[in-house]
Amino acid sequence: MMNQPLISLPLLVICVYLCTTALAQSPSQAPSQDKDQAHAPAAQAPQAQAPDQPLVHAPPRKSPLSAVPNVTDILEKAGGFNVFIRLLKNTQVINQIEIQLNNSNNALTILAPTNDAFSGLKSGTLNTLNNEQKVQLLQFHLIPSFESLSNFQTISNPVRTQASNTHDYPLNITTTGGSVNISTGLVNTSISGTVYSDNQLAIYRVDKVLLPLAIFAPPISPSPSPSPSPSPSRSPLKSPSPTRSRSSPAATKPKKEEPAASSTDKIPPVASLDLSAGVILAGNVMVSIGVSVVAAVFLWSRPI
Repeated sequence: MMNQPLISLPLLVICVYLCTTALAQSPSQAPSQDKDQAHAPAAQAPQAQAPDQPLVHAPPRKSPLSAVPNVTDILEKAGGFNVFIRLLKNTQVINQIEIQLNNSNNALTILAPTNDAFSGLKSGTLNTLNNEQKVQLLQFHLIPSFESLSNFQTISNPVRTQASNTHDYPLNITTTGGSVNISTGLVNTSISGTVYSDNQLAIYRVDKVLLPLAIFAPPISPSPSPSPSPSPSRSPLKSPSPTRSRSSPAATKPKKEEPAASSTDKIPPVASLDLSAGVILAGNVMVSIGVSVVAAVFLWSRPI
């Protein structure tokens, strides 16, 4: 009876020791597992780009003398603007952009068409343009001021670009909700994303090439004009000429071909024959009348 408590006590101590060890180790491992699980979704979740989130982030500028952003490098880093970059280089418009950005007082907004935007043009469209037209087309995509997406809500239309003028190169920008819509009179599109943005330069992605009216407007066929009526000033000049041409031969020809006639030759000799014929005719008429009268009297006086 006295041995049973001595045997059960060691077992109880061992059980208590094992339980205490297990409880001491489990809290230290659980937080590490929860921490790894909390960071795993953040690393694997895809990041969706907002329209105002730039593809290429602007580096911090340490001083006003720091290098200006390189437009070509920005577009190449963003990707999808190979045709636009090639046109900027071939026309040397990229040199004008760099000169403009080197002046700290100047700002610029670029509406950059993607490669798919140029693929959407009619085949051979760019080949039909001369170098001057290509320059104007590219400058039509440049706004000589820094415009954030919020600035487009209050911008004045038509928007001034670096092309010739707003009459031949109209560009209208409006906003609907969070969308920035662009219209040229021939093309309607919208800004699909921000490529780059700082306080001096903004580059936005557009999915269509902005075609200006001055270059791509269809020619207007002239309407058929009515046949012009003869003006009063021309009719007197034309009428005397045929009159002179008809009268001059008649006036000059008798003088050259016929000799001068005497006064007696002017009366044709057949005039006397015509007079005698008239007398003979008158006599015949009188005889006919007389015979008719006699016959009538004879018939009247004859008894019935």
